[in-house]
Amino acid sequence: MPTTSVKHRDFIGEPMGDKEVTALAGIGDVYGQKLSGQGFDKAYVVLGQFLLLKKEKDLFLDWLKEVAGVNAHNGDSCYNCLNEWCEQHL
Repeated sequence: MPTTSVKHRDFIGEPMGDKEVTALAGIGDVYGQKLSGQGFDKAYVVLGQFLLLKKEKDLFLDWLKEVAGVNAHNGDSCYNCLNEWCEQHL
């Protein structure tokens, strides 16, 4: 299994709450601004989209790329973060 970032471990270790979209692994200030500009300003809003896409990796990565131009590496980080959070909290 690939190593995870501190940001990833911090995110999955806590309830979702009202975290900003930039709390997600793979989503920094630039991608966060692009997502916020499209109405995805909170991590739970991105989680909702993730669930609407039935946790399908390819669909989610395509959506991230389309909405915010997220590259494959950062998209993978975000997907893994949300997927693991769901495994632990849902």
